[in-house]
Amino acid sequence: MAGSHSHRFCQLAAAGAACFSLVAVAAEEKPLWELGAGIAGFTFPYYRGSDQTSNFVLPVPYFTYHGDFFKADRHGIRGSFFDSDRVDLSVSLALSPPGSSDDIRARSGMPNLEATFEIGPQMDITFWRSENRARFVKLLLPLRAAFTVESSPQDVGWVFHPRVNMDITDLPGMPGWNLGLLAGVVFGNQRQNAYYYSVAPQYATAMRPAYQAGGGYAGTQYLVALSKRFPKFWLGGFARYDNLSGATFEESPLVRQKDYFAAGFSVNWILGESSTRVRVDD
Repeated sequence: MAGSHSHRFCQLAAAGAACFSLVAVAAEEKPLWELGAGIAGFTFPYYRGSDQTSNFVLPVPYFTYHGDFFKADRHGIRGSFFDSDRVDLSVSLALSPPGSSDDIRARSGMPNLEATFEIGPQMDITFWRSENRARFVKLLLPLRAAFTVESSPQDVGWVFHPRVNMDITDLPGMPGWNLGLLAGVVFGNQRQNAYYYSVAPQYATAMRPAYQAGGGYAGTQYLVALSKRFPKFWLGGFARYDNLSGATFEESPLVRQKDYFAAGFSVNWILGESSTRVRVDD
């Protein structure tokens, strides 16, 4: 049991760090890498559509890297294959935390939800960018294959998550504060949606009938993030709204709530940085 709690804690720490990756930054000379650590608090459902919420305060790592290929910053961890003024092609990564069916009433008696790791290509198309490259509007087009994180990983389908992203640096009247906005839709194939929303006949009950989730539209997401970088630490917060109305699986007995808010904050202290400076455009 202790090992299970430790595993869940590590996965949640990673997921918490990922929640604070959307931060606008002006074009300027920055260290090649930075290392740090901090604390984050956040609240989110066990899975999209759950009517139960997890609330956590936990330590998170802070890491940025601005290499020619490998990059770790507000857009996540990725490898950049192609980068132009209008089109970027990179590798996109994502991580989702696990959920124990002992803690989730809707899934009582069903298999646990394992943590998942996602990887795939992402194309970013820039619609507009300010002259100083500090503000922009982009279309993000990530397509990722998903796998469970366990001793024998399982293929749990793919996710397509097109989003419009606007970053605004130095908000009017709030110098140094940066705003990030995201709005998009989510699609999953049959295997992806079934992992979260299907109910096999052997797990059906009077209150939870058997159900087979199909592939397709999986709802919308909207996110707002606000942050500021101080000389020795970074402060940020986010709020996210999800709506599953119209999703191909919205009639699943595991969908207990069709819309919800998630939110969080983080404070990270910069403990070390590279002496090498590189230009970071956005």
